[in-house]
Amino acid sequence: MSTLFFQIQSTLIVLLMFYGVYHRTNRYKHVKTMKTCIIWDLILIVQIELTRGAIAQASNPIENNTILNIHIALALSTVLLYFMMFYTGKKVIAGHAKYRKKHKVLGLTTLTLRLSTFITSFLVL
Repeated sequence: MSTLFFQIQSTLIVLLMFYGVYHRTNRYKHVKTMKTCIIWDLILIVQIELTRGAIAQASNPIENNTILNIHIALALSTVLLYFMMFYTGKKVIAGHAKYRKKHKVLGLTTLTLRLSTFITSFLVL
């Protein structure tokens, strides 16, 4: 698979994330869109691993250039936040209002990190 194919997918994921955040007041649309983004992004990571051996490359931070290490850190942080977003989102859907503020803060952080990962992906080409 080509780099262009990965970049197109990444662009669509980020745009879809903004669409999902925009529709945060429509619970059904927001949840469906954000689940799609997260699953698609995880599939994209698997695609990159299978075609480029990203984990092996990421496990040698001393040999990598600085921007690649930054990109890897952002990407890993984003994935970890996806799991936290899923957990807090499930709690909010279940009616636990105390998780709403945490979910919002995590959501903005996740979106910022995903956007930063997207930007740095162009710098490591």
